[in-house]
Amino acid sequence: MEILITDDEASGMRLDRFLASQLPECSRSRIQSLIKDGHILFNGVQSKPRQPVSPGDTVLVDLPEPVQATVSPQEIPLTVLFEDADLLVIDKACGMVVHPGPGNADGTLVNALLHHCDNLSGIGGVLRPGIVHRLDKDTSGCLVVAKNDAAHRALSAQFADRTVSKEYLAVVDGRPREDRARIENRIARHPVNRMKMAVVAAPAGKPAVTEFEVLHKLEHASLVRCDLHTGRTHQIRVHMKSLRTPILGDEIYARPEKQKVRVPRLMLHSWKLAFTHPASGERLHFEAPVPVEFAPFLPEEGW
Repeated sequence: MEILITDDEASGMRLDRFLASQLPECSRSRIQSLIKDGHILFNGVQSKPRQPVSPGDTVLVDLPEPVQATVSPQEIPLTVLFEDADLLVIDKACGMVVHPGPGNADGTLVNALLHHCDNLSGIGGVLRPGIVHRLDKDTSGCLVVAKNDAAHRALSAQFADRTVSKEYLAVVDGRPREDRARIENRIARHPVNRMKMAVVAAPAGKPAVTEFEVLHKLEHASLVRCDLHTGRTHQIRVHMKSLRTPILGDEIYARPEKQKVRVPRLMLHSWKLAFTHPASGERLHFEAPVPVEFAPFLPEEGW
């Protein structure tokens, strides 16, 4: 157990931010989980991550021993776009769940990664080793995975600081009113249907920013490029729905059987991903090939 005493410099700082400055081996999300689970006590009692600290406060930190992952490795094919000692970037297949959960005990990306890699960052926890960010089950494309804790912390910081570039391709129902626009609002869990997210009024929810550009228009559908500036759950799906042009094949935010264009999958693809390598400092750019299902919606004259 470690005992930390706050000083004048920390006065007014959130508890989780103070601990992040004192425990560089732990990500902020990890610290927040430890606080909520009672492994960190503030002046002898369990507190909240947002608790402000004052000079002379006592913080007891009891870091639990790492729990060995119980998820079994499975030999599942992966399309690897890049790999080195610190990370790998894959082209996730449509239909693949990222990590185990209710109804998806195996056959996930994590199962495949445990077979592919000798080790992964443990920061993500027992069921999410190496997972820095995620894609929905039916979204395909670029996804980066951390192989060690240092890479995990560095990549997580880039996502938090919004220095990661994320470009998606989507095929939407109909035609957006504008060819290019910025959507900026707040997204939270839907108040009734807990499977869905929804645009909400401040101060509820979290800020969500998407910029989009229409690349090609057809009679009943449009090919759209989306730049994601935040990473909220279902963000592009919610934002396209808010424009009354939901993504084709979206069974949560639309009724595919009512859409004039029928498609075999959710038409959302994580097309391009760029970030700074956590070890070398080099800016890396990746592109996942456009899935064959998108071919009917691509401009004949090329990009």
